[in-house]
Amino acid sequence: MFTGGALSRMGVFALGIMPYISASIIVQLLSSMVPALEQIKKEGEQGRKKINQYTRYATVVLAFFQAWGLAVSLQSGGLAHTPGMFFLASVVITLVGGTMFLMWLGEQITARGIGNGISLIIFVGIVAEIPSHLAQFLAQGRTGAISTPVILGVMVMIIAVVAFVVFMERALRKIHIQYPRRQVGMKIYDGQSSHLPIKVNPAGVIPAIFASSLLLLPVTISTFSGNQTGPVMSTILAYFGPGQPLYLLFFTAMIVFFAYFYTHNVAFKTEEVADNLKNQGGFIPGIRPGKRTEDYLTYVVNRVLVLGAAYLAFVCLLPEIIRHQLAIPFYFGGTSVLIVVSVVMDTINQVQSHLLAHQYEGLIEKSQLRGKRKAGEPRPKKLRHGAEEIVVEGDI
Repeated sequence: MFTGGALSRMGVFALGIMPYISASIIVQLLSSMVPALEQIKKEGEQGRKKINQYTRYATVVLAFFQAWGLAVSLQSGGLAHTPGMFFLASVVITLVGGTMFLMWLGEQITARGIGNGISLIIFVGIVAEIPSHLAQFLAQGRTGAISTPVILGVMVMIIAVVAFVVFMERALRKIHIQYPRRQVGMKIYDGQSSHLPIKVNPAGVIPAIFASSLLLLPVTISTFSGNQTGPVMSTILAYFGPGQPLYLLFFTAMIVFFAYFYTHNVAFKTEEVADNLKNQGGFIPGIRPGKRTEDYLTYVVNRVLVLGAAYLAFVCLLPEIIRHQLAIPFYFGGTSVLIVVSVVMDTINQVQSHLLAHQYEGLIEKSQLRGKRKAGEPRPKKLRHGAEEIVVEGDI
């Protein structure tokens, strides 16, 4: 799902960028809970570089364990021509090297391109499979395995889900913020007002990724052990298989839990927001700054997250229910839809911001705010005498 079919083809990039995603999420959670890491995070640019370096180290460790387990499962399944330590080492080095190359490539795209490089790599991996899945889905309709109304219904449902995701990702709860009057020199400026936007889904796609990883853990363990499962593991796999009631219930519970946990600990820390407002002199009308503001923000975020967690659970569970309960082949998970829509929206916003910046630069260069000048005439020079500004034409 996340690698664009590289795992089924056993490509060099079979592990994809997911070890880096998992490592970055783990480091973010630890940096909000471990005081030493939290202090490093507050050091500005240097702290951010240190956190990124820790994330890279954690990526190597996670990729090593995943590659080792994959190599052992391949050897246990009889897929290795020359089993032994050389085969295991070559598979581990190849897969870990592929993941590290993708991580480096994503950082280069982020630094020199438009958009988040890591997100774009995941996006391309998911989109790469759309043509083959669509062709397979339509081929089943031609053979009569799926009726035409069902095909049309699935397509309409996909369009409706994408529109619903776009609407919910743009939905905001705005809290009115008021700033007091301030005096600058001899002038008194009236108090300004603004809004503090709180997204309906502040955690993004992180809760769905975490919940999916936990649900895949029993399957991963059984795969790494060469599918030699005992009675306990067989029972767990039977009850927590995709589409089973316990699977859906646990999936929903994990999405809701991680939505609240990640929002309060990483995405929107109400204590920091309340302190920042207090330091800037801003306040919520009718709410006292400090602890009262923090309690009010926590109350609002908890109520908003009811909608956000329900929306995430609905989008993630809908493909599972359609695929297994209604026996309709649906090749995309809810997590994939969320990632694709979010990446497209973020990339479009960044492209628009770059275009606006270029337009403003062109307007500033073309505008002649101090009157018209003839071609080749030097720009007027500015002198400051006391509190007055003098514009001098020509050379001095």
